[in-house]
Amino acid sequence: MTLTEMKKRKKELGYSCKKISELSQIPLATVQKIFGGKTVAPRYDTIQALESVLMTGTPNRSYISEDQADHLSFVCESQPEYNPSPIRKLFAGNDHTIDEYISLPEGTRVELIDGHFYNMAAPTTIHQYIGSELCSLFKDYIRTNNGSCVPFVAPTDVQLDCDNKTMVQPDVFVVCDRDKITKERIIGAPDLIVEIASPSNTAMDVLVKMLKYKKAGVREYWIIFPDEKIVMVYNFEKSAEPKHYTFDDDVPVGIWDGKCVIDFKYIYNQVKFIYEKN
Repeated sequence: MTLTEMKKRKKELGYSCKKISELSQIPLATVQKIFGGKTVAPRYDTIQALESVLMTGTPNRSYISEDQADHLSFVCESQPEYNPSPIRKLFAGNDHTIDEYISLPEGTRVELIDGHFYNMAAPTTIHQYIGSELCSLFKDYIRTNNGSCVPFVAPTDVQLDCDNKTMVQPDVFVVCDRDKITKERIIGAPDLIVEIASPSNTAMDVLVKMLKYKKAGVREYWIIFPDEKIVMVYNFEKSAEPKHYTFDDDVPVGIWDGKCVIDFKYIYNQVKFIYEKN
């Protein structure tokens, strides 16, 4: 579930942050920060606990009426109400297919996940630079070591589950099984995926994609937060919990057993001049 979907479900149930805290055993302050958008990257077990409460809950009519739920926002919900973009309105529902995705007008920036269409924000210059630099560094390592893995950058289609319901475009990714690479797209899960978050897609990268990538068999998943200068790394083969790094750190690449290390201080120094303009 995305943060927007969690907030919507919270209203449907008529649950306050306090109620969710009691049911999930998550501290109230943590629940408030998540629903208020102050926590950028909730822990994996926290996400699971919240989803469990929200998916299995029964609407509490004695707490708030359905009509009231459409208009009230609780104190902990500091973010504005979600306003669907035209593409979301046009393709509402969860029954969409890759055939529909392929038939969209050229240049339409969406991803298809489990039959849902999700809008994609245009990347910033910082976003693009970090992505291209990472792809270049991955490529250098592969070439130096005569490896067979292949790095890609967006927009490259990935038919993640090999079914007709999901097509994503990760910012940067590495495929080590060349049989998955076709002329049109990647069919199957990449070994490593890197997503570079922006304020408009943070919940998507942290919640929806993290769970989807893990389930699909992605071995390693990085989420980069340029504004906070944080790199969150999931090594799904070893732990469900992520490791956190800063732009002052060297980040080891798990799929290559840490033999490839990315110097984020170097990357930041290359793009620092753009940060200084803001």
